[in-house]
Amino acid sequence: MSEGASGPPASGKCMISNDRSSTYGSRPYGASKPPVNEDTLKSDKIQIERKTFVIALKENARGRFLRITEDVGGRRDTIIIPAPGLEDFKKVLDDMVRVSSETPPKA
Repeated sequence: MSEGASGPPASGKCMISNDRSSTYGSRPYGASKPPVNEDTLKSDKIQIERKTFVIALKENARGRFLRITEDVGGRRDTIIIPAPGLEDFKKVLDDMVRVSSETPPKA
């Protein structure tokens, strides 16, 4: 006996969202992703105290993005900001710079 449209399928099996197959095929856990061709439109490096920041505007088949990489003693962390969010990111960053310059440091 099958249930109505709001119940589970007649087979009794439900697909969990994690069960969907990947468009990239199956990869073992921890395996690296296939490389994506990226063009660097502009790149700059900033040294602040013992940290080095590399800021690169890049483009690939999915669009433009800003990659910010922090290197501290060989350990790297990266964030990626899609180009459509750069104006919002800049507004928030500008506000943080303003508050930092207006607020005296605590002793």
